[in-house]
Amino acid sequence: MTARTLVFHQTARRMMLNGIDLLARAVKVTLGPGGRNVIIERPGMTPMVANSGVVVARSISLREPFADMGARLLCEAAARTSEVAGDGTTTATTLAHAIVAEGVKYVEAGHDPMQLRRGIEAAGAVVAQQLHAMARPCTTVDEMRQIATISASGDQTVGTLVARAVEQVGKDGAISVEDGSKLEDQLEIAKGARVDRGFLSPFFATTESRAVVLEEPWVLLCDATISSIAQLLPVLEAVSGTGKPLLVIANEVEGEALATLVVNNLRGTLKSCAIRSPGFGESRTEQLSDLAALTGASVISSQTGVSLEHATLDQLGRVHRTETTKDSTTLIAGDTAKAGVERRVGQVRAQLNDAKTDYDREQLQHRIARLSGGVAVIKVGAATEVALHERKNRFQDALHATRAAVEEGIVPGGGVALLRARSAIDAWSAPNTEQHAGARIVHTALAAPMLQIAANAGADAQAVVHQVLSGEGSHGYDAASDRYGDMLELGVVDPVKVVRTALQNAVSIAALLLTTDCMIADAREGYVDRPDEASSPAMFNAGYA
Repeated sequence: MTARTLVFHQTARRMMLNGIDLLARAVKVTLGPGGRNVIIERPGMTPMVANSGVVVARSISLREPFADMGARLLCEAAARTSEVAGDGTTTATTLAHAIVAEGVKYVEAGHDPMQLRRGIEAAGAVVAQQLHAMARPCTTVDEMRQIATISASGDQTVGTLVARAVEQVGKDGAISVEDGSKLEDQLEIAKGARVDRGFLSPFFATTESRAVVLEEPWVLLCDATISSIAQLLPVLEAVSGTGKPLLVIANEVEGEALATLVVNNLRGTLKSCAIRSPGFGESRTEQLSDLAALTGASVISSQTGVSLEHATLDQLGRVHRTETTKDSTTLIAGDTAKAGVERRVGQVRAQLNDAKTDYDREQLQHRIARLSGGVAVIKVGAATEVALHERKNRFQDALHATRAAVEEGIVPGGGVALLRARSAIDAWSAPNTEQHAGARIVHTALAAPMLQIAANAGADAQAVVHQVLSGEGSHGYDAASDRYGDMLELGVVDPVKVVRTALQNAVSIAALLLTTDCMIADAREGYVDRPDEASSPAMFNAGYA
C-alpha cells in the first residue's frame, strides 16, 4: 500500500493553476518577433538555447506534484498542436492559460463547471469556423517567405531559404534540415524520396523532434513479413560489424523481430528503425523496386529467390541520411544513386505509356515525380553547437508553418485573426446564462496572444489591443516594426491551420482542467493529514494499492 495525497475543489484548482502559471510564463516569453530566448540546463551537456514553445514546455518539471500535473496537462496542448500543425505551440499555451485563469474565476464565483465547459467548447467551435471563413490561399513564394520568416521570429534568412526549398520541390516534396559544416546556411537539391510510412515503434525516436535520424545507414528492402529474430539475425550481425545504423523496410516487422530492433536501439548496440513498405499488392512490389534504384539495394523476396536468412551486406543498400517521423520517411541518397534513379525513371515512364486507367496513370506519375524530384536539403550554419541547435529549431518551425499555410491558407497574423473571430461568439446564441459565461471566457482569452506579442515587443499591450479593435478587417499591429497597418499588406500572416489547431487544443485542455475537482498524487512529507477542507489545505493521505 502506498500513501496517496488528495486535494479537492478550490485547493485543487489553485494548486493546479500555480503550475499552469509557471509553465505559461516560461513559454509565453518566446511569442512573436520580440520573443526572448529561454536557456535550459542539460546535465553534463552545454545548456540549450530555445525559443520554441514546445521545447520549453517539455523541459519543465516542477517539484510540487499538483502544480506539476497542471503544467504537464498544459504542455499537452502545446504537444498536440506541434504534432498536428508543427507550429503554434506558444499560441496554444497562451490561449489555454488565459481560458483556465479566467475560467477558474467563474468557477470560484459559483458557476457550474460543466455548463461553462459546454459554453467554452461551443465558442471554440464557432471561432474555428470563422477562422476558416477568413482564410485565403497561400500560393506565392513571397507569401511562403513571409510565413516562414514570422515563424522563425523574424529571421529573414530562414524565411527565404525555406520558401526557396518549398518552391523547388513542391508543397508535397521532401525537405530535410541538417547540420552544416560552414558558418552560412546552404540549400542543396539531392537525389532522394519521401514515403508515407512512419516508424513502427515510438521507441525508435530519440530526438526532441520525435524523429529518427540515421546517418549513412544500411537499407534492407524486404517484400515479406519479418517476425522472428532468426530471419533478421544474419543481417543484424553483418551490419553491427560496420558501426553504421540500419533502416528496415518490409511489408511488416512484428513480434520478436521488432522487439529485438527496439531493444538494440535503446541499448545503443545497433541504431535502427523499421517502417512498412509503401503501397499495397503489386504496387508495393513496384515501389520497393523504386527504392532499390535509389538505395542500391536488392529487394529480398520469394520472387527474386533471395531469402532473408542468407542475406549479406551485398544485398543491402546505402543512403546518405534518413529521417523518419510517425507519418513519413525521407531518404537522401548518395552521389552514386543518379544513374540508378534515371534508369528506373525511364522504366516507370515506359509503364506510364502502357497504363490502361486514369488511376494507374496517376500512381505512375506520382512515382516518377517522387524519384526525379529529389530532396531539398537545408544545411544549417552556425559558429557554435548551441547556436546551431537553436537555428535548426527555427528552420524546422518555419518549414512546418509554411507547409500548414500551403495546405489550408493564411489569415492576418499578430493575433488579429483571433481577435476578429470574436464576432462569431457575439453572434452565437447560448442556450443558457452559464454557457454564455463560458463563451465570454473564450471571448476574453482570444485577446491573449496579441497582448503577449505586444508586451514582448515592449509596447503597451492594452493600448495596442484597443487600437486594433478600433479598426476593421486585417488592420493590426506589426510588432517587428512597431507600426499599425493592414497585416496582409505588411506580410504579417499566420497559417490558418496553425491558429485553428492551437485554439482547438487550448479549448480542449482548458475545458478538461476547469472540470477537475480532485487531484491525487504520492504522499509528500509535510502535507497535513486532514480531510476537512475548511480547516487546512484540503488534503488527506489515503492508502492506495
